[in-house]
Amino acid sequence: MPWMRSAVSGIRALCSSMLDVFFPVPQLDGERRLLEAPFCERCGHPYWGQIQGRFRCSNCGGRACHYVAARAQYLNRGVVRETIHAFKYRREYWLRRTLGEWVVEGFERHYGAERFDAIVPVPLHPRRLGWRGFNQAEELAKALSRRSGLPVIRALRRLKDTAAQVAMGRRERRSNVRGAFGLAGSGTYRDTRILLVDDVLTTGSTIDECARQLRRAGAMSVHAITVARG
Repeated sequence: MPWMRSAVSGIRALCSSMLDVFFPVPQLDGERRLLEAPFCERCGHPYWGQIQGRFRCSNCGGRACHYVAARAQYLNRGVVRETIHAFKYRREYWLRRTLGEWVVEGFERHYGAERFDAIVPVPLHPRRLGWRGFNQAEELAKALSRRSGLPVIRALRRLKDTAAQVAMGRRERRSNVRGAFGLAGSGTYRDTRILLVDDVLTTGSTIDECARQLRRAGAMSVHAITVARG
């Protein structure tokens, strides 16, 4: 029943707020490097050196892309990488609060002046969701929703249980995720400004394929925020 789902959501939000008060997010030791300019204005690929103004990297220049921009709070190395790995693969679920804080900080830093209508987490395939017990992107989306007030919409579903992309190159990643996502239901998102959420962005192939589906459903624009940039 709708009223029951609303009540359950309200109770969960209250419990989460109480946890934040009585059990603050623990601070993890180790250097965390922010994603800071200069970086590609579209995919957020970081650069070091003297680059003035806005620019696009060689991978984004002249290539069709379905999302407007992708940003992250940190670079995917050191304690940041270890924390994400422990959360996803060792299922240390308590780390969702730390990672949630990080993605909120990234959102406020990069998109504080932007307006969005909804948050959409990148979905997991049911098989992987069953093994892990949770979708890391959805947990991050919930944290961002609590801070921003934006609704979380499960607009996408995973159609293929794609192979792990850690050792893949850019072209292999694009091929791997092509057709891997579809819309969850028959809803349209016309004139909607959507913020996609995931844990790590490496080449942007996954984000772009998700954005392609959302744009086909009528989304006005799609941006992305992640905890880390590979």
